[in-house]
Amino acid sequence: MKKLALHWKIIIGMILGIVFGFIMNSIDGGKGFVADWVAPFGKIFINLLKLIAVPLILASLIKGISDLKDISKIKSMGLKTLGIYIATTMVAIIIGLSIVNAVKPGEGMSKETIEKIKEKYADNTGVKDKLNKASKQKDAGPLQALVDIFPSNIFKSFVNASMLQVIFFALFVGISLLLIAEEKAKPLISFFDSLNEVVMKMVDLIMLFAPYAVFALLANVIIAFDDTEILIKLLWYALCVIFGLALMVVFYLLILKFYVKKSPLWFLQKISPAQLLAFSTSSSAATLPVTMERVEEHVGVDKEVSGFVLPVGATVNMDGTSLYQGIAAVFIMQVIWPEGLTFTNQLTIILTALLASIGSAAVPSAGMVMLVIVLESVGFPSELLPIGLALIFAVDRPLDMCRTVINVTGDATVATLVAKSVGKLGDPKPKNWDDNYDLVK
Repeated sequence: MKKLALHWKIIIGMILGIVFGFIMNSIDGGKGFVADWVAPFGKIFINLLKLIAVPLILASLIKGISDLKDISKIKSMGLKTLGIYIATTMVAIIIGLSIVNAVKPGEGMSKETIEKIKEKYADNTGVKDKLNKASKQKDAGPLQALVDIFPSNIFKSFVNASMLQVIFFALFVGISLLLIAEEKAKPLISFFDSLNEVVMKMVDLIMLFAPYAVFALLANVIIAFDDTEILIKLLWYALCVIFGLALMVVFYLLILKFYVKKSPLWFLQKISPAQLLAFSTSSSAATLPVTMERVEEHVGVDKEVSGFVLPVGATVNMDGTSLYQGIAAVFIMQVIWPEGLTFTNQLTIILTALLASIGSAAVPSAGMVMLVIVLESVGFPSELLPIGLALIFAVDRPLDMCRTVINVTGDATVATLVAKSVGKLGDPKPKNWDDNYDLVK
């Protein structure tokens, strides 16, 4: 009997989790049961993925840089990576603005619906938390993002999972290894090579638990939806975001077909476990180990490319988030500040959303924090910000899940493009968790 592919197991787990969540929503005490006895297994899974993210970035990037044997290649690959990321982000923002201006989902919302949403969410602790975080981000200074790349204590960076700082340290170590005698560098390179293999095997083992984890994660998401009427009222806005995200997938697949010469369906099949986990966790950072495993072993991208492109992408490439920010900003303005919808302001949204996506953390709902900064950049009245966030708060989590899928898909696409451009795209060599099990059992 043919073994069921991992992505099908994950899909089955997701469907059962959604059904189970709706059933528990309709039973007295069901929400409490899910929160106490089901949701913790999803949290354990995310914790395990986060556990291996830092050592995986460290090992794969140091090993990859040391394997290049040429510092000029690092510069070339870095410029290509950042250039492509900026280009795809610009495309995402333009797609988002085009859709929201064509459909105008905010113009049909009744005053009664706006008042109901305002009463329910304007004073919500989640909305206030996003406003507070955005205020701190705005007050940090124009070059604070640059300062934050350089760590003063790398062990603190490891503990806090500060990805850009870990990437900088790994690049620093990798380049330094190239600049010392080969016999001196060899022991450390061998160590990181071995560490990379061990962490990749950890990914394989953790993924055995994935179908059960997504069941728990999706069940927990469903019980959080307690007002379906508001969700229906926001349907047009949500559909605009989803349609835009779908167009981004088409954009990625066209690039892969005509430049990389790879079948779009083949590519989607290979990275689908990472996409499904991105949907379930709403976190590019938590999904990063799986994305790296799928891109390296199942797509065929060399470690020196994936080890650099994917960690950088999980931090600075937020195509789905950028598209969402463009649509959300204009939608909010259509509803409560239509006089601000000028051509100049929309150009400002494009620029600010691009910069905000680079600074957006790879964690759930970070996009909403950056949305505040995007709105403030066009002079959106500060007293209306709580109402603006309240308008989209009810559907933010499901849309966050969808846009994280696009973020991860974009990272995998760019890694494949860069690998193709530098001659580092080879044949896939998938590994299984039990490849060496017979030797040790």
